[in-house]
Amino acid sequence: MSKTTPHVAVLMGGWSSEREVSLKSGEACAQALEAEGFEVTRIDADRNLAAVLSQLKPDVCFNALHGKWGEDGCVQGLLEILGIPYTHSGVLASALAMNKARAKVVLQSAGVPVAESLVAPRREVMAKHLMSPPYVVKPVADGSSVGVHIVDETAAAPPRDLIAADGPEDEPLLVERYIKGREFTCTVMGDKPLAVTEILPAEGRAFYDYQAKYAPGGSKHILPAPLSPNLYEKIRQLSLTAHQVLGCRGISRTDFRLDEAQPHGSGLFCLEVNTQPGMTATSLAPEQAAHEGLSFAALVRWIVEDASVGR
Repeated sequence: MSKTTPHVAVLMGGWSSEREVSLKSGEACAQALEAEGFEVTRIDADRNLAAVLSQLKPDVCFNALHGKWGEDGCVQGLLEILGIPYTHSGVLASALAMNKARAKVVLQSAGVPVAESLVAPRREVMAKHLMSPPYVVKPVADGSSVGVHIVDETAAAPPRDLIAADGPEDEPLLVERYIKGREFTCTVMGDKPLAVTEILPAEGRAFYDYQAKYAPGGSKHILPAPLSPNLYEKIRQLSLTAHQVLGCRGISRTDFRLDEAQPHGSGLFCLEVNTQPGMTATSLAPEQAAHEGLSFAALVRWIVEDASVGR
């Protein structure tokens, strides 16, 4: 990386279901980096990305892509081949965290509690209840709560919108026990867990879905989360364990649900680990960094300075 004005290529957009939020994340990060004195090139990633980067030859790539191809190890592998330092997690951690079913196995082996679940092809999930309601159906490998359906305890059959949804009949879906209760999240930066946030979806939303995540007023963030000191610290330490056992780098964000009907925090379950948390105006990771005294610009600079190959 140049010692004077490092040239950062901000990868954004792409062609996944999370394209729009990626564009917002990427633009916010690009503006922050320019304000910090970096030379910045914005790249709306396409399938010719290797050729674009080979010609541009940036000092580092800031990966602001979300979802498939950008967050699942694919772009990370390309950047490793090109030898361009990049941000966030490497190939293995990205692929592992993106596959919720595989990640659960690794997390559980490290003592991170996860909800009961199974994987089945879409045709079987559509045909009948594979788990007694309430349960959640979600893609095995997608983010931002895309394609998530909650099947409540009164449902006589799988939801019609799941049956009507696009997708091949043999597409694997994750069927997971629904944890009724409160939702929390914690960002890990390097080897340090930051503050814990409680997420309250706006009235009328059953959970922290795509609109709750990214629409203004879609959710309320309570920071720091109103929890007992022991439970607050437990979430921080479980987030760090999840980050480390999956092999994450840079920043990650781990989401939890808490069933308070269970005693002594035994109702706490990890939902998933996000290796590339959103960086929009309503995003959680920047809020948690700010709570620790780190501005958005300083956070983005740290992420760039942490970039490397061989991650």
